[in-house]
Amino acid sequence: MTTEARLTLEVVFDAYFDCRRTKRNSINQLRFEADLESNLVALYRDLASGNYKIGRSIAFIVTYPKVREVWAADFRDRVVHHVIYNAIAGRFYSRFIRDSYACIPGRGTHDGLRRVSGFARSITRNWTRPAFFLKADVANFFNAIDRGILIGLIESHVQEPWLRSLIRQVALHDPRPGAAMRSPPALFARVPRHKSLLHAPAGKGLPIGNLTSQFFANVYLNEMDQHVKHCLKARHYGRYVDDMVLFHEDPDVLNTWYMQMDEFLKSRLGLHLHPRKKHLNRADTGIDFTGFIIKPGRIYLRRTSLSGCKRKIRAWERKGSPVDAATLTALSQSLNSYLGMLRQVNGYKARKSLCQRVESLFLLADDDCTKTKPSF
Repeated sequence: MTTEARLTLEVVFDAYFDCRRTKRNSINQLRFEADLESNLVALYRDLASGNYKIGRSIAFIVTYPKVREVWAADFRDRVVHHVIYNAIAGRFYSRFIRDSYACIPGRGTHDGLRRVSGFARSITRNWTRPAFFLKADVANFFNAIDRGILIGLIESHVQEPWLRSLIRQVALHDPRPGAAMRSPPALFARVPRHKSLLHAPAGKGLPIGNLTSQFFANVYLNEMDQHVKHCLKARHYGRYVDDMVLFHEDPDVLNTWYMQMDEFLKSRLGLHLHPRKKHLNRADTGIDFTGFIIKPGRIYLRRTSLSGCKRKIRAWERKGSPVDAATLTALSQSLNSYLGMLRQVNGYKARKSLCQRVESLFLLADDDCTKTKPSF
């Protein structure tokens, strides 16, 4: 039985500390922290009295790995997102299938890689017999989410009046009016119209960039997960956000499942599978999932993923290969992230190449982060 969530000052403080972990030293966080206790007490009072109002969002464009909009909520509103998440996450995580990998504690891209790689080995008897895989994803996923359907899915497991009211306010909020547009109009114009929240129909779409959007997206597609596992009886199925992969010995079964999944999405969730992103092939040809390529007996990091690290190294080289403290910290953190991914796969040669590329970063820097001549 689910314990009733209560709104207390301690709950708001806990949400603040959770939020601060990922937004440490951002401008909005520092402004909020300048008068922290008063701001948190005022936020708690607004939530308790029902006077809480959502603030102004910041919209900007990222261009890598592809052009897309990001809608960042004000730090105060992010704290509220954590209040919601902390109150209801546990009761939904227990309902999610094991093979939903995105934005769930203890899972993620590497967990998805291991699980899907295990599916491939299992259905092919360790690559000794033929089998097939189907990859599919939802067309224009975040912008096509129906907020009314979403609220119904959430409220079926949320009974607390204060929490239901707060979830409705956040889920139904339109961040577009009054938003601070931090990228030039030319960049916003590069976003395909059907992928832009600026052009989403009324009542549709969640802003990419908020914790609640990521969590609500999982709640939304959990309906599909349950359908695939319990109605289609697919044993080997995994999902990362809106990317899905299924395995079977018979490609005709996979084609049938694809049509049934598409029909379920249309009739129950107002979504549909992207017709040009359906990929059906033999498992031993290579399975592209969560940034990795799974092949018989080996796994590689996707080339486009590795190119991101090389792009950062080239940018560092174009600046003259500086070794100041800020550069050392930023570049080493990025390198460690990619090297960590490469350690999960057959990536020795790629790791060696990256380390040789930035060898001078460490050989030519002293303790004060200034360039020195080598002694040899």
